[in-house]
Amino acid sequence: MAGFSHNVSDDLFDSIIMADDRFHVDGYHEGFEEGMQQGLIEGRNHGMLHGAKLSAEVSFYHGFALTWKCLLQNTEDVKARKRLKAVESLNAMIQKFPYEDPQYENLQEHMERVRAKFRQVCSLLSVAADFREYVSGSEGMSF
Repeated sequence: MAGFSHNVSDDLFDSIIMADDRFHVDGYHEGFEEGMQQGLIEGRNHGMLHGAKLSAEVSFYHGFALTWKCLLQNTEDVKARKRLKAVESLNAMIQKFPYEDPQYENLQEHMERVRAKFRQVCSLLSVAADFREYVSGSEGMSF
């Protein structure tokens, strides 16, 4: 019987000593899972905010191009024709924008080309070329 109590006391002693390790491991796994969930939520929120800003910018460029196309299309002036071609080129770039592909690899490069074309068109039209200038007074465009 003495051997039995010795094994029980050894098991109890081991479980007390190992409890710290077990709690540490369990705490690590719990923290890791919680961190993963929180990271997914933060990543999704960041993506939605960035996507909304990008969408607002592209939508502005599209509206800008359509408006200028309407203003320039019935003119026979050579300068107006050159401006119209540039506006149509901007519109074509916007039409090719990958709205349906959230993981589009060349998104930044594509957006930079659209912005550069917008600046070129603005230069040809002699209008302000900063997207933020157009939306800074708009209440509905703040994020």
